[in-house]
Amino acid sequence: MSEVQPLNSTLGRGFAASAEETRVVRAVAALEANGITVLRVANAAEAKRMVLDLIPAGSQVHHGASQSLEASGIAEEIESSGRYESLRSRVFGMDRATQADEIRRLTASPDVMLGSVHAVTETGSLVTASASGSQLGPYASGAGKVILVVGTQKIVPDLEDALRRIDEYAFPLEDVRAQAAYGVHSGVNKVLIINREWTPDRITVVLCDDALGF
Repeated sequence: MSEVQPLNSTLGRGFAASAEETRVVRAVAALEANGITVLRVANAAEAKRMVLDLIPAGSQVHHGASQSLEASGIAEEIESSGRYESLRSRVFGMDRATQADEIRRLTASPDVMLGSVHAVTETGSLVTASASGSQLGPYASGAGKVILVVGTQKIVPDLEDALRRIDEYAFPLEDVRAQAAYGVHSGVNKVLIINREWTPDRITVVLCDDALGF
């Protein structure tokens, strides 16, 4: 699957290509040493099958806006198949003016949280940025299980490069998407760095050899 190109293709060129095998192997080993399960797949179709196999039917599932989930068809399956309790669909039917507290509590601790990250370091850290921060709490500790679909193009050497990837590559693309989708600018307002997972089997990274998302 082809990767969306950034506004400045020269600036983002190093962050768009799938990682070399040696870098992938280092990242996988480091993630697993840090308590994060990694399942590797070849393409978006395999990623979708893997993720759906990991979620028991009837589970309460939430996800934020994610190009990786959209491109792989996972988001559509969660929201429309009827096999799961989609919190995103439920929230869209609620009144944010009168039910804000209920929405906040509902989405803060789902059974399963789906999503992605903006960078994976070869030292075994997961790094993601958000304008609102709504998905970061469930990623960090609120959700019972976290499943992250990540293309290998997001692998970088270290935390410094992870933050640079967000600022120079992912944010410009997300800003364009947010303006088209919501009529507002995005922002690198909150950043989550997961260096290690405390609870065994809580976080699973489905690592896709094809480039997914940005």
